[in-house]
Amino acid sequence: MTRVTGIGGIFFKAQDVDAMREWYKTHLGIPVETWGGTAFKWREHETPEREASTTWSIFKNDSDYFGPSESRFMVNYRVEDLHATLDALRAEGVRVDDKVDESEYGKFGWVYDPEGNKIELWQPPDGM
Repeated sequence: MTRVTGIGGIFFKAQDVDAMREWYKTHLGIPVETWGGTAFKWREHETPEREASTTWSIFKNDSDYFGPSESRFMVNYRVEDLHATLDALRAEGVRVDDKVDESEYGKFGWVYDPEGNKIELWQPPDGM
């Protein structure tokens, strides 16, 4: 079973979110959208007709989205089959959140590496 197929997103916290977003926009040319980040568009190697994206976003320093991890960053990895991946990781003794979110944006699950960093796993919806 293929597990991770790519990076779906990179998220990090900032003390002054607006200043950080402006710095990245001004100095690195990242087109920060009103929702607080951007989606870098790309094409899959095996299916170049299919458009995909990697999300980049800055969160407020006090956001609990990364919790219970104390880390200031979180990486979102794309997976082909979220439930099968989570089942395999549980069987291997990996710490896996019981919560799974499913919406029009896809399926999301969370696991933790050995140092307690929260990792988001994302199964995009078809066509994304």
